[in-house]
Amino acid sequence: MPTYIIERNIPGANTLSADELKEISAKSNEVVAGLGVPYRWITSYVAGDKIYCVHEAESAGAIYKHARDGGFPADIVTEVAAVIDPSTGNGVATSSV
Repeated sequence: MPTYIIERNIPGANTLSADELKEISAKSNEVVAGLGVPYRWITSYVAGDKIYCVHEAESAGAIYKHARDGGFPADIVTEVAAVIDPSTGNGVATSSV
């Protein structure tokens, strides 16, 4: 299943309280459970006025449906082409997604 990076513009995201982040997470989990298609939320990073999410889905369309149904933005959705890390520079094989 392809992996996607999702950029969500949410002014003041870095000032959201733990309770607000919990509510967002619970809503996302609820939507994922109801999508009826293979879908996996891997992780999200809150930084400044954005939340960057890593999800696995069959298509970008599923990502956008998750966002619509959840009531949160998906401003930029990009499929991941490869994964690299510090070991890549040492000749260790990269992970293809």
